[in-house]
Amino acid sequence: MMQRRTVLKAGAALTGALGGAGLLVPAVAGSAHATDLDPTTIPQFEQAMPVPEVLQPVCDLGTTSYYDISVEEADAEILPGRTTRVYTFNGSFPGPVIKAVSGRRVVVRQTNRLSVPTSIHLHGAHVPQSSDGSPGDLIAPQGGSKIYTYPNEQPHANLWFHDHAHHQESETVYRGLTATYLLTDDVEQRLNLPSGRYDVPISLRDARFDDSGQLVYEMVDFKSRNVQLANGKAWPYFEVEARKYRFRLFNTSNMRFYTLQLSDGSSFQQIGTDGGLLEKPLDVTSVSLSPGERADVVIDFSRYTAGTKLILTNTGPIFPGNPVDQVGRILQFRVTGPATDTSVVPSALRTLPALGSATVNRSFVLSIDETGATGDMYINGKTYDMDRIDTEIEYGATEIWTVHNGDAYTPHNFHIHLVQFRVLERNGRPVTSGPEYGLKDTVALMPGDTVKLQATFTGYEGTYVYHCHVFDHAAMGMMGNFRVSKSTTSSSTLRRQGHRRR
Repeated sequence: MMQRRTVLKAGAALTGALGGAGLLVPAVAGSAHATDLDPTTIPQFEQAMPVPEVLQPVCDLGTTSYYDISVEEADAEILPGRTTRVYTFNGSFPGPVIKAVSGRRVVVRQTNRLSVPTSIHLHGAHVPQSSDGSPGDLIAPQGGSKIYTYPNEQPHANLWFHDHAHHQESETVYRGLTATYLLTDDVEQRLNLPSGRYDVPISLRDARFDDSGQLVYEMVDFKSRNVQLANGKAWPYFEVEARKYRFRLFNTSNMRFYTLQLSDGSSFQQIGTDGGLLEKPLDVTSVSLSPGERADVVIDFSRYTAGTKLILTNTGPIFPGNPVDQVGRILQFRVTGPATDTSVVPSALRTLPALGSATVNRSFVLSIDETGATGDMYINGKTYDMDRIDTEIEYGATEIWTVHNGDAYTPHNFHIHLVQFRVLERNGRPVTSGPEYGLKDTVALMPGDTVKLQATFTGYEGTYVYHCHVFDHAAMGMMGNFRVSKSTTSSSTLRRQGHRRR
């Protein structure tokens, strides 16, 4: 822990020395290694992008499906002709997919065979505290196990697993500990959207390798992570028929912000975001994803002739030392030929739940010491303490949270456990349309940004967290605890008494 804090301080000091101009995150002085693999030597678009395997339950009993998952190291061919040691769920890189249905419970036994503790969080899920995967609810290394119960008492959504063990999550996620959880319901299933092999989850992230093909991990090492991965392969291609495809895009990067578009600049449809489908499809030419965010899109390849090659590009922040060919290109689509297509994207997708009336307003400021004096990360001036309750919430309350990025140079984002929220305003302007009008659990905040969110805290009592989902920032303390309770004890009394974890 101290070593990581020292690295962060060094990065913050460098940010201050450079005046911060154009920097996305604090840089780490001397982070380039003589043994780093030159990314320009990695062939692009020579590996096929795999589709993650769908995990089958070990048994189905009544209204519950049971799964066994092993958290373990494995070798993966990320770079052509080389093997890389990674962290995985069940030995798969990227991790497998669990397909779940609203109203049908899923129970997962996670067995940790790594040498470090883990805590498995189902990002975006509405679950009891005991199955949330909180930062201090750890599975012991080298054989410890825990059973997680997911009631799935929420509408359809594109969810994903990742480690949340505090101070470890940044490295374990970077080394591969992610997987996908697709929750569907009757609302979604009644639509004739592209399905089956035409419905493809894609996990996006960046990485850095040494000359032996192994991952290089350093805290806040954003600018050296210059190899782009899609479903666990460096710069792969994906063959598509000339018809509509549904792609569920997951940003599983530690720190990278993506703005994704097609290389010919053509439009496609965004149909969903973190918390499921939008009310109606949007015609867009790009989608932006901060770490943890998801976008659900439909691309119609019927307008292209056989043999056409398109690149999914990234126009997000690109810095000196990050050639556009490396960080500005993600994935190549290869159109193979015409195909029958009976799928449609209807003009109306769903009805979002009513907002309700908020009775509580709160404010949160995200900040980092950009001067380099301490390098600490804060929410409301405090670094994370798992034994401290930062926010007391009455069970069933609807609240409005105003979240502000107080930094001049460093972007953040904000994720709340337990709930899906609605974005009411961005920088004082009402959000009445667009992708942020849907259900969200993670929202981007560029330097100086302010967003206003509304959520209803119901379903479960307990202690949960909110945090920056830039993993390196969360690992260094940009996180807080909130407690949902029916108790009438005042927050001031609780603060005087102090809080201890059960």
